[in-house]
Amino acid sequence: MILWGGYNGSTFFNTGGRYNPSTDNWTAISTANAPAGRFLHTAVWTASQMIVWGGSPDSGFSFLNTGGRYNPSTDSWTATSIINAPDARESHTAVWTGSEMIVWGGVNGPNGLNSGGRYDPIADSWTATSATNAPSARYYHTAVWTGSEMIVWGGYDDFSFFNTGRRYNPSTDSWTATSLTNAPSARFYHTAIWTGAEMIVWGGSNAVGDRFNTGGRYNPGTSGWTASSANAPPGRSNHTAVWTGSEMVVWGGYDGNNYLNTGGRYCAAAPIPTPTPTATASITPTPTATASATPTVTPGATATPRTTPTARSRPTPVPRPSP
Repeated sequence: MILWGGYNGSTFFNTGGRYNPSTDNWTAISTANAPAGRFLHTAVWTASQMIVWGGSPDSGFSFLNTGGRYNPSTDSWTATSIINAPDARESHTAVWTGSEMIVWGGVNGPNGLNSGGRYDPIADSWTATSATNAPSARYYHTAVWTGSEMIVWGGYDDFSFFNTGRRYNPSTDSWTATSLTNAPSARFYHTAIWTGAEMIVWGGSNAVGDRFNTGGRYNPGTSGWTASSANAPPGRSNHTAVWTGSEMVVWGGYDGNNYLNTGGRYCAAAPIPTPTPTATASITPTPTATASATPTVTPGATATPRTTPTARSRPTPVPRPSP
C-alpha cells in the first residue's frame, strides 16, 4: 500500500510511505521531484506506478492541475504534463482503465466542474473528455471503472445533490445516462465499488445532514437498479468500501456526531443479499485530517471531504481543523 500527501491541520504534505503487510513495515518514499504538498487530490495504481493528480495546496481557493508518477521500484517521481491538462481542481474522481487515467468533475473555487481528461502515462499526454451529454457539474461524487466504461454517480454542486449519473466510454468518447428508476436517494460522501458485473453504492449524506445506511446495485447491462437489503450498518458518510471478490466491506465513517470504528460485509452474490454488520462500537476522537491513501485493487478513487472556506456555501458534515 502506498500512502501520499494529505493535511494534518497545519501542514500540506508531499511525503508518504510504502507499507508491506507481510513484514508489517513502512518505508518512506522519496521527496525528490515529488509533487507539491496537497490534499483532496486523487491517486490511481497502474500496475507499476502510482499517479497523483490535482488537489489543493491550502484551505482557501488555490487548486492544482499538476501531478506526478511515482515508481516504487526506483523510488522516483516523474512530473505529469500540464499541456492540455484539465483545469485545476480538487474533490474530483480518478479511475485507471488499464492504459489511461480518467479524471472527472470536482470543484475549483465557486464552481463545480463537469469536465475531465484522459491521461496516457506512456505518452505523457492529455485528451479532454467529451462535454456532450456529460453529467451536470458536481463533486463529492464517486466513479468506478467497469472494464470498458467509467460510471459517475451522485455528488453535490453547491446548490443540489444528486442521484443521477452517467457512463463514459473512452473508446467512443461518449456519455450515456444511468437510470433513475429505483435509484438510491440523492447523496454525496457515499462509496461505490465495482463487483465485476454491478456497481454498488452505499451510505453518504445529504445537504441537511442525514446519514444513510441504504444503497443500491446498478447493472449497466440493463441500466437497472436493485436496492441493497436491510440489516445494514448504521448510517454514515465519509467511510471506505472495498470489494473482496464476493463481498463489499464497509468500514468507518462519520454519523453526524461520532467517528465510527464499525462496519459490515455486504454479500452481493447471495440469492438474497444480506449485509453482516461488524461490532457496533463508536468513538468520538478529536477530529484530525488524514493523508490520502492510494487505491490498489478498487477501480476508482473517491475524493475526500475538504475544509469549507468561509466564502463558499457548502455542506460541512465532517468537522475539520483549520490551518
